[in-house]
Amino acid sequence: MAILINETTRIIVQGITGKIGSFHAQDMLNYGSKVVGGVTPGKGGQIHLGLPVFNTVKEAVQQTGAVASIVFVPPAFAADSIMEAADAGIKYCVAITDGIPTQDMMTVKNFLRRFPVEERMILTGPNCAGTISPGRSMLGIMPGHIYIQGNVGIVGRSGTLGYEAADQMTRLGIGISTSVGIGGDPINGSSHRDIFEHFEQDPETKVVLMIGEIGGPQEVEAGIWAKGNMSKPVVAYIAGLTAPEGRRMGHAGAIISSAGESAAEKVAMLRDLGVIISPTPAAMGATVAAVLAKL
Repeated sequence: MAILINETTRIIVQGITGKIGSFHAQDMLNYGSKVVGGVTPGKGGQIHLGLPVFNTVKEAVQQTGAVASIVFVPPAFAADSIMEAADAGIKYCVAITDGIPTQDMMTVKNFLRRFPVEERMILTGPNCAGTISPGRSMLGIMPGHIYIQGNVGIVGRSGTLGYEAADQMTRLGIGISTSVGIGGDPINGSSHRDIFEHFEQDPETKVVLMIGEIGGPQEVEAGIWAKGNMSKPVVAYIAGLTAPEGRRMGHAGAIISSAGESAAEKVAMLRDLGVIISPTPAAMGATVAAVLAKL
């Protein structure tokens, strides 16, 4: 099963002719993802990486039947690209771009709310590593070879910690159903809770690993939802236990602004909600293995 993407998902790359877009589009093609075209305004009609290039997302969707897109567009123009994808009927969009202004993301969120819930595009990112359903499809910038197919779902704000978790589990012979990066910015397209809902509905996923960090209420909100709605065990690692109070650490969203947003407070709250905590990043794989052994 997996969530969000699989081997049949038809993908377009927004910004395919740029250096970064080209590199990762080729990587996705090499992985086996069903990339069917790209979009670069003004370059429509060209062939790039053996794929047709279109001027607009709407044209690309009409010509290729694409249902997913990935955004490699400079920060100043990325919000417009995301909204263009939604308007063109894309169902799932991954925004890789880092540095999109917060005000622009507020505009994107408000734009998406104009659509009925059942027609609303799912957005993950910005500032994320993307999504991978191992052995099926990769829509992102992660090193695909460290993932094996299995029954553990991963959702995280940090791309590199997601890689670390996948590598640890692969070394233990544990596979991933889907790994989703939601991005580290203060305003992102999907929250931990949003992705939890997809994993709960996926019969293949047996355990979910949430990788969080200081700043914002998303991890605890997801834990509260999981306590009342999830039938599957949730494991969590929260980065930032040693972070100085009030200091921004790494991601733009990783700043403690109110009670309950430090790593220690989040860990305590999640434990009270029945979430199993990995004490260190090095223990993520072993903690998941221990949970799986009890199922």
